[in-house]
Amino acid sequence: MFIMPEYREPDFSAAVFQSAPDVKMEPCEKDGVVPDYFHSTSIYPEYFKINGQWILAAESRMDSCVVYRENGTLDVVEQRNVKKGDMVILGRSEKCEEGIYLHVDGFTESDGEIDDQFKFRANRSRETAFARDYNNIYELFEYEKEHGKIVFVMGPACSFDYDSRKAMESLADKGYVHGLLAGNALATHDLEAGLLGTALGQDIYTQKSKPNGHYHHLDVLNKVRRCGSIPRFIEEYKIDNGIIYGLVKNNIPFVLTSSIRDDGPLPEVIADAYEGQRQMRDMLRDATTIVCLATQLHSIASGNMIPSFRVREGKVRPVFFYCVDISEFVTNKLHDRGSLGAVTLVTNVQDFVCLLDKGVK
Repeated sequence: MFIMPEYREPDFSAAVFQSAPDVKMEPCEKDGVVPDYFHSTSIYPEYFKINGQWILAAESRMDSCVVYRENGTLDVVEQRNVKKGDMVILGRSEKCEEGIYLHVDGFTESDGEIDDQFKFRANRSRETAFARDYNNIYELFEYEKEHGKIVFVMGPACSFDYDSRKAMESLADKGYVHGLLAGNALATHDLEAGLLGTALGQDIYTQKSKPNGHYHHLDVLNKVRRCGSIPRFIEEYKIDNGIIYGLVKNNIPFVLTSSIRDDGPLPEVIADAYEGQRQMRDMLRDATTIVCLATQLHSIASGNMIPSFRVREGKVRPVFFYCVDISEFVTNKLHDRGSLGAVTLVTNVQDFVCLLDKGVK
């Protein structure tokens, strides 16, 4: 049975908090430009002393600034989105010296591990056993289905396989997908598979190339653009299977963002990078479990957009972040960037999705 980790807030009665000064602020003099010595946020809970009280910035993300509002709340805002007159918090220390406290161990508990300086395997690799991780994610998903928001961040690999497409559609049908972030390729090749049974011209079951198969995704792009939207294409061409079909059928929102190398693209693909980032963040703003599958840039972007915690009904709870990829480079990259302390699984994402679908009710 899943047990939500309990958050332990700082002891604000301690002398270090009591003697700390109020945090300093300064107004922006120009839209999109913050004052010098602004404070940049992290993934962790951060508290700011204002009028003698320690206030949590409840909605945070990496590499942004903190704006104090007249109603006494704190907003974490990307630098480009600040407005002239916004009161921006200053300070670059994190242990109360400037009225700022970074709380990195609010969910930390001793796991009873030995405290040796040397361990034969310090990081997770393709040799790591992931059985416990699968059991944990099954329990987590069953909890989050009713109490949280599960967002998948997906590269095109899952659309190239018959079974993983079927498994993702099943997860959507069972209520385990609350949103999806992807690019043009995932949706294009999944719709190609739904219409023609191929992805990039290869049969999604046998992996055999079809005659003139390299035209298939281009033909599908053209048909969708002629229809004007993905839902209209699904209706007109009677698509009845796949990842995108499962989302549309169940009214699950998705955000597709562009790449410089996109074909087409599909009508729903957002070409403006900053608008795409905004819509991705809106999707992730209340996400509590994120599963990234075989997409390096989308995975890193998602890790940068969310904190390691959420405030729900007045309580602080953790955000769970999974990165699944066959490449250890990608999983290590998430660790190197400090993104959430991600749980990484070095495995084939197609197998992962199928096992996930089998493991949840």
